[in-house]
Amino acid sequence: MIPRLKPWLSKEEFAALFHAPRDAVGRFEAEFARTFGVKHALAFSYGRSALWAFFQAMGIEHEEIAQPAYTCSVVAHASVLSGNTPVFVDCSLADYNMDYGLFEQAITARTRAVIPTHVFGYPMDTARVNAIVRKAEKRFGQRIYVIQDCAHSFEADSNGTSVIREGDGALFGLGISKQITSIFGGMFTTDDDEIAARLRAWRESHFQAADWLHNLKRLLYLLAVYPAFNETLYGLVYWLQEDTPLLNRLTKAYHLDEKIHFPPDFAIGMSAVEGSVGLAQLPKYARIQAARRAIAARYFNELRLPDAWVMPPQVPGATYSHFVIRVPDRRAALRAAARQGVQLGQLIEYSVPHLPPYAPYKGEREFPNSLYCSEHTINLPIHPGLSERQVDKIIRVVNQLKV
Repeated sequence: MIPRLKPWLSKEEFAALFHAPRDAVGRFEAEFARTFGVKHALAFSYGRSALWAFFQAMGIEHEEIAQPAYTCSVVAHASVLSGNTPVFVDCSLADYNMDYGLFEQAITARTRAVIPTHVFGYPMDTARVNAIVRKAEKRFGQRIYVIQDCAHSFEADSNGTSVIREGDGALFGLGISKQITSIFGGMFTTDDDEIAARLRAWRESHFQAADWLHNLKRLLYLLAVYPAFNETLYGLVYWLQEDTPLLNRLTKAYHLDEKIHFPPDFAIGMSAVEGSVGLAQLPKYARIQAARRAIAARYFNELRLPDAWVMPPQVPGATYSHFVIRVPDRRAALRAAARQGVQLGQLIEYSVPHLPPYAPYKGEREFPNSLYCSEHTINLPIHPGLSERQVDKIIRVVNQLKV
């Protein structure tokens, strides 16, 4: 079975597992900053840990954080667990990002930060976002931090400029499903010296150093990934994940959407093993991005979908972390493709304010687009390791679906 996602791993990452110098994390931070053209890059155990630490370091508490309703729940988790209030903004059906008009309405005198999330690799118009924020700052007489959530987008381009450099900071997730991986891990980048200094100092005084056991667990996890995503073996992995509680339970330990929580190791720093793997991945970023865009181009050119299906937008500068299609019956589409050996994804299968623990933050507001997308989107495999034969098969299978 062709998996819906797969990290691009080879002998370099395998070797990095067994040669992880003590300064690997520091070297990874420096190389990450150089690769993406920023002054500072600070590594964390997860992207959510980085966002939580930012709020703590900057003294942002009992404030409002404007953010998307249609995104990964961990952004809201970081807001709540840092003592703040998430203010949700419905998405646009045009590109799945926050609706600009609703975003402007969401900013109040209590807003201290906004989080533009470039969902599925589609860049928001950062100039428009910044203009809205600057207008609100003048109106309310206070600074409002702009933190670009680049977990999907990485270096997506907005009006000729990377979204990474269009705010006070940028946030990255580096799990195995992301465009580059450090096994787990996250990164916070900024050009602001004060933010970097305060965040680094807070991290050093509040995060525990990764010990040998933590390093070993990360090493074993990545070793298991190599065979798990093999096309020949993945049918078994799919069965364990979909039809047994074994892998499902492991996944939920790190991404439980029915509860506002973090993983138990969220305040342990990035391990040397993760830093070493990240260093092996960074030189591949340009090729990874080119491969994703090339596969997306084939999908746009060769897919022939039923009239009721909605193709994703073709957005200049998009990095296509996911190739997302809206369908009338998601479950039927997933099952029909799986029977033919192709796993389709369902990445954001919820609207955050509609999750039970976020009912107090939803109030009387409705988020119809977010809710609709959470129930009707699928995503095609678009990872860079796909062969021409595999892409051919995906296109053939999807074109034959009649659900």
